[in-house]
Amino acid sequence: MNLGDYNELEVARFVDFGLYLSSDDGDLLLPNKYVPAGTQIGDVLRVFVYRDSEDRLIATTLEPLARVNELAALTVRDVSDNGAFLEWGLEKDLFLPYRNQRNNVRPGQRLTVYVYLDETSDRIVASARWENFLHADEPFAGQPGDAVQLFVAQETDLGYTVVVNGQYLGLLYHNEVFRPLRLGDKPTGYVRQVRPDGKIDVRLQKPGYDEAVDAAETLLAALRAAPNRTLPLSDKSEPDDIYRRLGMSKKVFKKALGSLYKQGLVELLPEATRLLQE
Repeated sequence: MNLGDYNELEVARFVDFGLYLSSDDGDLLLPNKYVPAGTQIGDVLRVFVYRDSEDRLIATTLEPLARVNELAALTVRDVSDNGAFLEWGLEKDLFLPYRNQRNNVRPGQRLTVYVYLDETSDRIVASARWENFLHADEPFAGQPGDAVQLFVAQETDLGYTVVVNGQYLGLLYHNEVFRPLRLGDKPTGYVRQVRPDGKIDVRLQKPGYDEAVDAAETLLAALRAAPNRTLPLSDKSEPDDIYRRLGMSKKVFKKALGSLYKQGLVELLPEATRLLQE
């Protein structure tokens, strides 16, 4: 049985307050409120296993915001002399020991943590020193322009510290960010360069020609779907309006607009863009 993860366990018997699931570590309680309707003895249920407030192993069908060995951006519910308690989608909050905090935290604060199983106490805990848990087996083998999966971990003066493909530290500079980001976001990014120290500079949009082509196709599709084939966007529109409607920066939008105009596909109005007959 995997503590802090999902397990598929067989229903062994019913009791007044729930049912017991059989496992190699003994029978495990699933309280009544989590028992799916129509469950019978012998059924196999997919449950998350953790410890309750009395340190007993227990099962739930609730889905936590993070499992063991995962990164997550969680909100602090409460603090004590020993540490903080984080909301993670289960009845019992996730404990962030004081020794694992980077700075003192406060209720309502959102922070990035790594969830792990403490070997000494056999409890699921969090660490705000999440970078200590990134153990890449090999140097990053990607090339500039490659698409990568990002996890937005921390905002800095330069931009955002991100985790690339779940293993590598990266940096997304402020001038590459054209939309609001929050801790825990998982956008697709593109490699700008791999620095000698192994850290990776990334961006949010495809570089060069591919970026312009994709943006033009996106704009064309939006115009076709718009009422009267007209979008209330022009090269004078606010960047936030452009991003909200099209998911691209103003700079990229203007490239796409110019491309469609040169092809004779659009009419440029003072505050709008109209698709001409294709």
